[in-house]
Amino acid sequence: MANKKVITVFGATGAQGGSVARAILESKKFAVRAVTRDVTRPNALELQRLGAEVVKGDLNDKASVDSALKGAYGAFLVTNFWDPLNKDKEVFQGKLVADTAKHLGLKHVVYSGLENVKRLTDGKLQVPHFDSKGKVEEYFWSIGIPMTSVRVAAYFENFLTAWRPVKASDGDYYTLAIPMGDVPMDGISVADIGAAVSNIFNSPEEFLGKAVGLSAEALTVQQYADVLSKVLGKTVRDAKITPEVFEKLGFPAAKEIADMCLFYQMKPDRDVKLTHRLNPKVKSFSQFISENQGAFKGM
Repeated sequence: MANKKVITVFGATGAQGGSVARAILESKKFAVRAVTRDVTRPNALELQRLGAEVVKGDLNDKASVDSALKGAYGAFLVTNFWDPLNKDKEVFQGKLVADTAKHLGLKHVVYSGLENVKRLTDGKLQVPHFDSKGKVEEYFWSIGIPMTSVRVAAYFENFLTAWRPVKASDGDYYTLAIPMGDVPMDGISVADIGAAVSNIFNSPEEFLGKAVGLSAEALTVQQYADVLSKVLGKTVRDAKITPEVFEKLGFPAAKEIADMCLFYQMKPDRDVKLTHRLNPKVKSFSQFISENQGAFKGM
């Protein structure tokens, strides 16, 4: 491990960071410095067992970020908008890592970014959890850091939670309420992001300075519903909800999700073919649901 170049992975005990840390360890080309707020968490201990150097770190603290990046060749950064629920904090964290990476001369940063929807649509659509990552991405480019941005499609995991099929009030079937009309929506399992990112680090000459859209496949809401019906043995249908109706559902972030789906309808660049090249084992939605049937018990 001592003679391998080090990649610092922030958020290493989270879903995306954990997937990246494990994949880099598995490829054995780089050493991993896994950064987490709590080094005693089971996920942190597991990474240690797999050979990572696990260090305590806080993305809000300059000295902490400095120490996490010192001596590293590269870094993977994912920030969690939903954690502090404060987009300014996410932008602060991203810029802090960018400034530190610049100062320490890192050779390759992979940032889990997204588009700045507000800027791209002249304020017509606002998707704060995209916009803040977009701002950070723009800042990385503007200060000239050798970076690849990975823009990840909607998580298949959302279908186990927020997008889980709901029992229809008027019959023995279930509906999927995602306001996409008939436009296919890209998706991927968070577990499959790691191998793709690991291969991006392995090929800097191809990916430095680029934004890469990761997607396992793009399906319409009805096609997602068809897969769920087939695997779960229940009837699942597209609720055919419009963004206008969806945003009035009244739960926190309803307007944000409606605007996100309107942005998805503009077909942002997610590259299914490239994703399959970066991770040949990437799971289809059907495989993902088959492996997670247990999450639908009680339906």
